[in-house]
Amino acid sequence: MRILFMGTPDFAQQALSAIIESGYNVIGVVTQPDRKRGRGEEISFCPVKAYAVEKNIPVYQYEKIRIEGVDDIKRMNPDIIVTCAYGQIISQEILDIPKYGVINIHASLLPKYRGSSPIQWCLVNGEKKTGITIMRTALAVDSGDILLQKEIEILADENAGQLFDRLAILGGQAVVKALEIISSGKAVYVPQDETSATHYPMISKEDGIINWENSAESIYNRMRGFTPWPSVYTFLDGKIFKISKCRICTAEDAPEGMGIYLSGQIYVDKNRAFVKTGDGVIELCEVQLEGKKSMQISAFLAGGKLKSGAILGK
Repeated sequence: MRILFMGTPDFAQQALSAIIESGYNVIGVVTQPDRKRGRGEEISFCPVKAYAVEKNIPVYQYEKIRIEGVDDIKRMNPDIIVTCAYGQIISQEILDIPKYGVINIHASLLPKYRGSSPIQWCLVNGEKKTGITIMRTALAVDSGDILLQKEIEILADENAGQLFDRLAILGGQAVVKALEIISSGKAVYVPQDETSATHYPMISKEDGIINWENSAESIYNRMRGFTPWPSVYTFLDGKIFKISKCRICTAEDAPEGMGIYLSGQIYVDKNRAFVKTGDGVIELCEVQLEGKKSMQISAFLAGGKLKSGAILGK
């Protein structure tokens, strides 16, 4: 089976690696054009390209694949195209080229969490489980018929970066299984239930701003979903104040008297700091003030920059 792989970030590189290590014939890799990255704005390869170059696999890069890539793909004559976080819309003309069509690796249990950031949003919404879907690619975003799904439980204190790593491995396992099914001629694709579909937007930095009127659970889940990026943050004396780790306080371990506090108001008790929310209290565990390194709350409090009664926010 001649496989053409399309993908760009770390998540996709894990899938490509799994396919190659399982002995499949990857005839080429399509990835996004090289971009400037880092403070020095040096051009560096994305993870998928770096891996493909290491494995001596031909790499193709297009600004607009639906315009520039069609003839190349026809010449390659792939039996199947596998996509994973590629980053461009594929035209119907390309979808029609391979004998076995185009399959995509998506990091949610479709039809839930269609869109570009399913891992983050499922954590923000407090989901208890998620998984990988292998589907036939269609023109509408993440709407294709499902070939298989693999489900995992979300750990109680897991953040997006940690869940990303686990799902990347699961995605590789799932796509290898999918290729086995397709090669055997036993593939059965099931249409998605459109009445259950949910779609979430791409994440922006502004999504990380904390609204202290929200509940402690909501803020905690937002911290999990937006770590490591864009992180959740508020403002302390006009400076960005990131909260890297926090926990929800039970009624028993929240400091007495915080019921009269305003949302966003801080209570400091020796080497611990608590914040009143719209419903409940959170304890700050690891924080970072603009221009400083991230540190444990005890070390931050030792610097005297946080006092009881202060209110976080603009």
